[in-house]
Amino acid sequence: MIAPSLLIGAARSSSGKTALTLGLMRALTRRGLRVAPVKCGPDYIDAAFHAAATGRAGVNLDSWAMDAQLIGRLAARVSEGADIVIAEGAMGLFDGAPGGAAGIGASADIAAMLGWPVALVHDVSGQGQTAAAIVRGIAGHDARVKVAGVILNRVGSERHRKLAGEAIEALGIPVFGALPRNEGVSLPERHLGLVQAGETAGLDGRLEALADFIEAHVDVAAIVAAAAHTSPLRGEVVGRSPTGGGELSPHPALLRNATLPIKGRVEIPPPAQRIAVARDDAFSFFYPHLAQSWRDAGAELCFFSPLADEAPPEDCDICWLPGGYPELHAGRLSAAQGFIKGLRRFALRGWLHGECGGYMVLGRALIDAAGAAHEMAGLLELETSFAKRKLHLGYRQARLAVDHPLGAVGVRLRGHEFHYATVLREDGAPFALARDAYSDDERPAGLARNGVSGSFFHLMA
Repeated sequence: MIAPSLLIGAARSSSGKTALTLGLMRALTRRGLRVAPVKCGPDYIDAAFHAAATGRAGVNLDSWAMDAQLIGRLAARVSEGADIVIAEGAMGLFDGAPGGAAGIGASADIAAMLGWPVALVHDVSGQGQTAAAIVRGIAGHDARVKVAGVILNRVGSERHRKLAGEAIEALGIPVFGALPRNEGVSLPERHLGLVQAGETAGLDGRLEALADFIEAHVDVAAIVAAAAHTSPLRGEVVGRSPTGGGELSPHPALLRNATLPIKGRVEIPPPAQRIAVARDDAFSFFYPHLAQSWRDAGAELCFFSPLADEAPPEDCDICWLPGGYPELHAGRLSAAQGFIKGLRRFALRGWLHGECGGYMVLGRALIDAAGAAHEMAGLLELETSFAKRKLHLGYRQARLAVDHPLGAVGVRLRGHEFHYATVLREDGAPFALARDAYSDDERPAGLARNGVSGSFFHLMA
């Protein structure tokens, strides 16, 4: 049974979902409710803010990368011990991509699958009664998705509020509140989205201000009441496997010295018994559901900080370098010789894998935004640049090109890519063959050599 739940959706990106979600989460938390946070889609940064607002670890749910069974299990898990689940959608409510495992990756898929009502935050700047036409279209677009109410955002005046709000209420859809324009409650941003929660100065005060803002302009009790109309899951949610058939199994070579118990079906089998995971401001993009699924299967996660010049623990079987912002810390990482030499030692006996930013650090050089080159670990024939930037964004389906801790050759993985780095040189055998959601054209992705691998692909399922 899932706790009462509500999904915050919108007609498009930049409508105010994150501000409303964080303010609501903190407002409910300080009222004494145990709030379980959820982020729809592949977003690490918002999820970290959710945890700061609620004091509880959240989860990402994505119907393109995850099958329905996994979504149901993760939703049930995050709901345990919670009074209410608040989920933040991504982009527009119905926006996604073709060829997903259980849907198109849209927030609406999650709402429909789990029976979660939607609170629609709608930016009414430049609109009056036309707002009602847009809300009507969204509310009637998919009969499986229930729009429980609307929160108007960027309202210019009382007259503006009445024009838009009364037109929406005439549809029989409640208006839960109206947020005036207020740049004072915004959060700082940079190239991949918000500045990370751990780097945001005075974050707790900012969250309190957001909660005050929401309390002043939104009927929080009405939103809680709307969440009570969640349709509970009945039995196990059934869906097709994103692997294209069968369950993933850990590659036997990786368990050569391990005693890892693999019982039942797990989301993504752990790549080893003891896993060293880099974690700090430079390496922070690591999905909570990934860590939890590996722990559930009996693996141990050992965190270390490259920025603190810590080497990966030598008693681990694999070292996992997640994505993050190494381009902002390239000088410190290059100077952290304890970390760099530790990676080189680890490569002599265990497996090293880097995702996105972690992949860049495994290469020979990383050029920062100012054009300065910084020596990296030199374990892969890779040079990347942040001085010459280009956006790479989208879902990816990858097929392993080598026997790997994540599986044997040919195993399919689902995830995404999101970075601005430019590859200057990339020589060697690929880690995987990958395609996006709009083409069947597979292309080499990343590199793999002598127990060291990586790519810009972020693993989800």
